[in-house]
Amino acid sequence: MTQIPNRLLILSIFLFGFLILQTHPIRAQIHPGKQNNLLIQAIESTSGFIALWQLNEEAGNERKAIGNDKFPLKEVNGPVPRISEGPVSGYSIKLDGSNFLNLPNDQTQELNIHGKGKEVTVIAWVKWSGEQTGFVGGMWNEYADGGKRQYGLFVSLPHYNGGDQVCGHISQTGKPTPPFPYSIDYSASKQVVPREIWTCIAFTYDGEFIRSYVDGEFEAREPELIKNTIGFEGYPDGLTQSKNPYYYPNGMGNNGSDFTVGAVLLKRGMGNFFKGQIGGLAVFERALDENELKKLADLD
Repeated sequence: MTQIPNRLLILSIFLFGFLILQTHPIRAQIHPGKQNNLLIQAIESTSGFIALWQLNEEAGNERKAIGNDKFPLKEVNGPVPRISEGPVSGYSIKLDGSNFLNLPNDQTQELNIHGKGKEVTVIAWVKWSGEQTGFVGGMWNEYADGGKRQYGLFVSLPHYNGGDQVCGHISQTGKPTPPFPYSIDYSASKQVVPREIWTCIAFTYDGEFIRSYVDGEFEAREPELIKNTIGFEGYPDGLTQSKNPYYYPNGMGNNGSDFTVGAVLLKRGMGNFFKGQIGGLAVFERALDENELKKLADLD
Protein backbone atom coordinates (compact mmCIF):
# COMPACT_ATOMS: atom_id res chain seq x y z
CA MET A 1 0.00 0.00 0.00
CA THR A 2 1.30 3.45 -0.93
CA GLN A 3 1.75 5.69 2.12
CA ILE A 4 0.71 9.36 1.98
CA PRO A 5 3.61 11.63 3.03
CA ASN A 6 2.94 13.39 6.33
CA ARG A 7 3.19 16.86 4.79
CA LEU A 8 0.70 15.98 2.06
CA LEU A 9 -1.70 14.53 4.63
CA ILE A 10 -1.51 17.63 6.82
CA LEU A 11 -2.03 19.91 3.81
CA SER A 12 -5.06 17.88 2.71
CA ILE A 13 -6.64 18.11 6.18
CA PHE A 14 -5.98 21.86 6.30
CA LEU A 15 -7.54 22.46 2.87
CA PHE A 16 -10.57 20.34 3.73
CA GLY A 17 -11.12 22.30 6.95
CA PHE A 18 -10.73 25.61 5.12
CA LEU A 19 -13.39 24.64 2.58
CA ILE A 20 -15.79 23.65 5.37
CA LEU A 21 -15.31 27.03 7.06
CA GLN A 22 -15.96 28.88 3.82
CA THR A 23 -19.08 26.88 3.05
CA HIS A 24 -20.56 26.84 6.57
CA PRO A 25 -19.19 29.85 8.49
CA ILE A 26 -21.70 29.57 11.33
CA ARG A 27 -20.70 25.98 12.07
CA ALA A 28 -17.16 27.13 12.73
CA GLN A 29 -18.40 29.18 15.67
CA ILE A 30 -19.89 26.30 17.64
CA HIS A 31 -17.62 25.65 20.60
CA PRO A 32 -19.24 24.11 23.69
CA GLY A 33 -19.12 26.66 26.50
CA LYS A 34 -16.68 28.94 24.66
CA GLN A 35 -17.67 32.59 24.36
CA ASN A 36 -17.26 34.24 20.97
CA ASN A 37 -15.81 37.55 22.16
CA LEU A 38 -15.16 38.91 18.67
CA LEU A 39 -18.79 38.46 17.69
CA ILE A 40 -20.10 39.91 20.95
CA GLN A 41 -17.86 42.97 20.62
CA ALA A 42 -18.93 43.46 17.01
CA ILE A 43 -22.62 43.35 17.98
CA GLU A 44 -22.14 45.80 20.87
CA SER A 45 -20.15 48.24 18.73
CA THR A 46 -22.65 48.31 15.86
CA SER A 47 -24.56 51.58 15.62
CA GLY A 48 -28.12 51.39 16.94
CA PHE A 49 -27.41 48.50 19.33
CA ILE A 50 -30.00 48.07 22.09
CA ALA A 51 -29.63 44.60 23.55
CA LEU A 52 -27.99 41.20 23.13
CA TRP A 53 -29.15 38.14 25.00
CA GLN A 54 -26.32 35.60 25.10
CA LEU A 55 -28.68 33.00 26.61
CA ASN A 56 -25.91 31.43 28.68
CA GLU A 57 -27.69 31.34 32.04
CA GLU A 58 -28.69 28.01 33.57
CA ALA A 59 -32.32 26.92 33.60
CA GLY A 60 -34.36 28.55 36.36
CA ASN A 61 -32.69 31.94 35.96
CA GLU A 62 -33.74 35.09 34.16
CA ARG A 63 -31.99 35.59 30.82
CA LYS A 64 -30.38 39.03 30.95
CA ALA A 65 -29.12 41.18 28.11
CA ILE A 66 -25.93 43.08 27.42
CA GLY A 67 -26.67 46.75 26.74
CA ASN A 68 -28.00 49.82 28.51
CA ASP A 69 -30.64 47.68 30.23
CA LYS A 70 -30.64 44.04 31.32
CA PHE A 71 -34.19 43.33 30.02
CA PRO A 72 -34.55 40.16 32.15
CA LEU A 73 -36.55 37.51 30.31
CA LYS A 74 -38.49 35.17 32.61
CA GLU A 75 -39.26 31.52 31.91
CA VAL A 76 -42.90 30.62 31.26
CA ASN A 77 -44.44 27.13 31.23
CA GLY A 78 -41.52 25.55 33.05
CA PRO A 79 -37.73 25.68 32.98
CA VAL A 80 -35.95 26.46 29.73
CA PRO A 81 -32.90 24.18 29.54
CA ARG A 82 -29.42 25.46 28.76
CA ILE A 83 -27.42 23.51 26.16
CA SER A 84 -23.60 23.62 26.03
CA GLU A 85 -23.56 24.65 22.39
CA GLY A 86 -24.00 27.98 20.67
CA PRO A 87 -22.35 30.47 18.29
CA VAL A 88 -22.39 33.51 20.61
CA SER A 89 -21.72 32.50 24.22
CA GLY A 90 -21.02 28.82 23.67
CA TYR A 91 -24.47 28.08 25.09
CA SER A 92 -28.08 28.16 23.90
CA ILE A 93 -31.60 27.65 25.13
CA LYS A 94 -33.65 24.62 24.16
CA LEU A 95 -37.31 25.27 23.41
CA ASP A 96 -39.57 22.21 23.21
CA GLY A 97 -42.74 23.72 21.76
CA SER A 98 -44.39 24.63 25.06
CA ASN A 99 -41.99 26.89 26.97
CA PHE A 100 -40.90 30.45 26.19
CA LEU A 101 -39.41 33.63 27.69
CA ASN A 102 -41.27 36.84 28.52
CA LEU A 103 -40.63 40.49 29.38
CA PRO A 104 -43.74 42.52 30.40
CA ASN A 105 -44.61 45.52 28.25
CA ASP A 106 -43.99 48.02 31.05
CA GLN A 107 -40.35 46.85 31.19
CA THR A 108 -39.62 46.99 27.45
CA GLN A 109 -38.39 50.62 27.43
CA GLU A 110 -35.93 50.99 24.50
CA LEU A 111 -37.26 47.77 22.97
CA ASN A 112 -40.60 49.48 22.45
CA ILE A 113 -39.65 50.89 19.06
CA HIS A 114 -42.56 52.65 17.39
CA GLY A 115 -43.57 55.58 15.23
CA LYS A 116 -43.56 56.68 11.62
CA GLY A 117 -40.12 56.29 10.05
CA LYS A 118 -38.68 54.32 12.99
CA GLU A 119 -36.33 51.45 12.14
CA VAL A 120 -35.54 48.09 13.69
CA THR A 121 -33.32 45.03 13.19
CA VAL A 122 -33.75 41.69 14.95
CA ILE A 123 -31.02 39.10 14.48
CA ALA A 124 -30.76 35.62 16.00
CA TRP A 125 -28.70 32.45 15.81
CA VAL A 126 -30.98 29.44 15.69
CA LYS A 127 -30.99 25.70 15.18
CA TRP A 128 -34.57 25.14 14.03
CA SER A 129 -36.20 21.71 14.22
CA GLY A 130 -38.26 22.43 11.10
CA GLU A 131 -41.46 21.14 12.66
CA GLN A 132 -43.75 24.17 12.70
CA THR A 133 -44.12 27.95 12.63
CA GLY A 134 -41.74 29.38 15.20
CA PHE A 135 -41.65 32.84 16.77
CA VAL A 136 -38.08 33.81 17.62
CA GLY A 137 -38.35 37.23 19.25
CA GLY A 138 -39.99 40.63 19.33
CA MET A 139 -43.12 42.50 20.44
CA TRP A 140 -45.98 40.53 18.92
CA ASN A 141 -49.41 39.68 20.34
CA GLU A 142 -52.09 38.55 17.90
CA TYR A 143 -55.14 38.40 20.13
CA ALA A 144 -55.42 40.66 23.21
CA ASP A 145 -57.64 43.72 22.60
CA GLY A 146 -57.93 42.79 18.93
CA GLY A 147 -54.17 42.48 18.49
CA LYS A 148 -51.06 44.16 19.82
CA ARG A 149 -48.69 43.33 16.99
CA GLN A 150 -45.63 45.56 16.58
CA TYR A 151 -42.49 43.81 15.28
CA GLY A 152 -41.35 40.21 15.32
CA LEU A 153 -38.93 37.68 13.83
CA PHE A 154 -40.46 34.36 12.76
CA VAL A 155 -39.36 31.18 11.05
CA SER A 156 -41.97 29.80 8.63
CA LEU A 157 -45.24 31.67 8.10
CA PRO A 158 -46.77 29.62 5.27
CA HIS A 159 -50.23 31.23 5.10
CA TYR A 160 -48.99 34.15 2.97
CA ASN A 161 -46.01 32.60 1.11
CA GLY A 162 -43.48 32.39 3.94
CA GLY A 163 -43.26 28.65 4.59
CA ASP A 164 -39.85 27.46 5.93
CA GLN A 165 -38.43 30.95 5.44
CA VAL A 166 -37.22 33.82 7.62
CA CYS A 167 -40.11 36.23 8.13
CA GLY A 168 -39.98 39.77 9.49
CA HIS A 169 -43.36 41.05 10.65
CA ILE A 170 -44.31 44.72 11.17
CA SER A 171 -47.64 46.24 12.22
CA GLN A 172 -48.89 49.76 12.76
CA THR A 173 -52.39 49.04 14.07
CA GLY A 174 -51.63 45.80 15.92
CA LYS A 175 -54.59 44.18 14.18
CA PRO A 176 -55.11 41.99 11.09
CA THR A 177 -54.51 43.53 7.65
CA PRO A 178 -57.87 44.47 6.03
CA PRO A 179 -59.64 42.73 4.39
CA PHE A 180 -57.78 39.58 5.41
CA PRO A 181 -58.28 37.62 8.65
CA TYR A 182 -54.59 37.79 9.64
CA SER A 183 -51.71 40.21 9.33
CA ILE A 184 -50.14 39.83 5.90
CA ASP A 185 -47.43 42.45 6.38
CA TYR A 186 -44.21 40.46 6.53
CA SER A 187 -41.16 39.88 4.42
CA ALA A 188 -40.12 36.30 3.66
CA SER A 189 -36.63 35.26 2.61
CA LYS A 190 -36.16 33.60 -0.75
CA GLN A 191 -33.85 31.10 0.96
CA VAL A 192 -35.22 28.25 3.04
CA VAL A 193 -34.05 27.94 6.65
CA PRO A 194 -32.13 24.65 7.01
CA ARG A 195 -33.21 22.18 9.65
CA GLU A 196 -31.01 21.23 12.61
CA ILE A 197 -28.16 23.47 11.40
CA TRP A 198 -27.00 26.63 13.16
CA THR A 199 -28.17 29.55 11.03
CA CYS A 200 -28.03 33.32 11.43
CA ILE A 201 -31.46 34.76 10.66
CA ALA A 202 -32.51 38.41 10.66
CA PHE A 203 -34.95 40.97 9.42
CA THR A 204 -34.70 44.74 9.05
CA TYR A 205 -37.25 47.51 8.72
CA ASP A 206 -36.15 50.92 7.44
CA GLY A 207 -39.53 52.63 7.79
CA GLU A 208 -40.49 51.70 4.24
CA PHE A 209 -39.33 48.18 3.40
CA ILE A 210 -39.04 44.97 5.44
CA ARG A 211 -36.21 42.66 4.41
CA SER A 212 -35.38 39.10 5.51
CA TYR A 213 -31.88 37.62 5.60
CA VAL A 214 -30.34 34.16 5.93
CA ASP A 215 -26.70 34.02 7.08
CA GLY A 216 -26.41 37.73 6.35
CA GLU A 217 -27.52 37.43 2.73
CA PHE A 218 -30.51 39.15 1.15
CA GLU A 219 -32.19 37.61 -1.91
CA ALA A 220 -35.00 39.50 -3.62
CA ARG A 221 -38.22 37.78 -4.64
CA GLU A 222 -40.17 38.64 -7.76
CA PRO A 223 -43.84 39.69 -7.40
CA GLU A 224 -45.99 36.61 -6.91
CA LEU A 225 -49.60 35.65 -6.21
CA ILE A 226 -50.02 35.46 -2.46
CA LYS A 227 -51.79 32.35 -1.23
CA ASN A 228 -55.11 32.67 0.61
CA THR A 229 -55.92 36.14 -0.77
CA ILE A 230 -58.27 35.23 -3.64
CA GLY A 231 -61.88 36.32 -3.33
CA PHE A 232 -61.53 38.97 -0.64
CA GLU A 233 -63.08 42.41 -1.09
CA GLY A 234 -61.01 44.33 -3.61
CA TYR A 235 -58.98 41.22 -4.52
CA PRO A 236 -61.19 38.92 -6.63
CA ASP A 237 -58.10 37.44 -8.29
CA GLY A 238 -55.91 37.62 -5.21
CA LEU A 239 -53.05 39.89 -4.22
CA THR A 240 -49.77 39.95 -6.16
CA GLN A 241 -46.72 41.45 -4.45
CA SER A 242 -43.06 40.89 -3.61
CA LYS A 243 -42.35 39.26 -0.27
CA ASN A 244 -38.69 40.33 -0.13
CA PRO A 245 -38.41 43.24 0.18
CA TYR A 246 -41.92 43.84 1.45
CA TYR A 247 -43.25 47.36 1.03
CA TYR A 248 -44.77 48.70 4.26
CA PRO A 249 -44.51 52.48 4.77
CA ASN A 250 -46.99 52.66 7.67
CA GLY A 251 -44.48 52.38 10.52
CA MET A 252 -44.74 50.55 13.85
CA GLY A 253 -47.47 51.22 16.38
CA ASN A 254 -47.11 51.52 20.15
CA ASN A 255 -49.53 48.67 20.73
CA GLY A 256 -48.76 47.37 24.22
CA SER A 257 -47.32 43.90 23.56
CA ASP A 258 -44.89 42.12 25.85
CA PHE A 259 -41.47 41.23 24.44
CA THR A 260 -41.38 37.46 24.07
CA VAL A 261 -38.93 34.83 22.86
CA GLY A 262 -40.21 31.53 21.53
CA ALA A 263 -44.00 32.10 21.38
CA VAL A 264 -46.80 34.67 20.86
CA LEU A 265 -50.33 35.02 22.18
CA LEU A 266 -52.98 33.69 19.78
CA LYS A 267 -56.76 33.34 20.17
CA ARG A 268 -56.38 29.82 21.56
CA GLY A 269 -53.63 30.89 23.96
CA MET A 270 -49.87 30.96 23.50
CA GLY A 271 -48.81 29.52 20.17
CA ASN A 272 -46.38 29.67 17.26
CA PHE A 273 -43.92 27.98 19.61
CA PHE A 274 -40.37 27.82 18.34
CA LYS A 275 -38.93 24.31 18.50
CA GLY A 276 -35.17 24.00 18.59
CA GLN A 277 -32.29 26.03 19.99
CA ILE A 278 -31.65 29.76 20.09
CA GLY A 279 -28.03 30.69 20.69
CA GLY A 280 -28.29 34.49 20.75
CA LEU A 281 -30.73 37.30 20.04
CA ALA A 282 -30.02 40.99 19.39
CA VAL A 283 -32.16 44.06 18.70
CA PHE A 284 -31.07 47.32 17.05
CA GLU A 285 -33.04 50.56 16.63
CA ARG A 286 -31.74 50.87 13.09
CA ALA A 287 -32.00 48.90 9.86
CA LEU A 288 -28.58 47.30 9.46
CA ASP A 289 -27.37 46.96 5.88
CA GLU A 290 -26.37 43.71 4.21
CA ASN A 291 -22.63 44.25 4.77
CA GLU A 292 -23.17 44.70 8.51
CA LEU A 293 -25.38 41.63 8.76
CA LYS A 294 -22.98 39.54 6.70
CA LYS A 295 -20.11 40.54 9.00
CA LEU A 296 -22.05 39.44 12.07
CA ALA A 297 -23.19 36.22 10.41
CA ASP A 298 -19.68 35.23 9.35
CA LEU A 299 -17.65 36.48 12.29
CA ASP A 300 -15.75 33.82 14.24
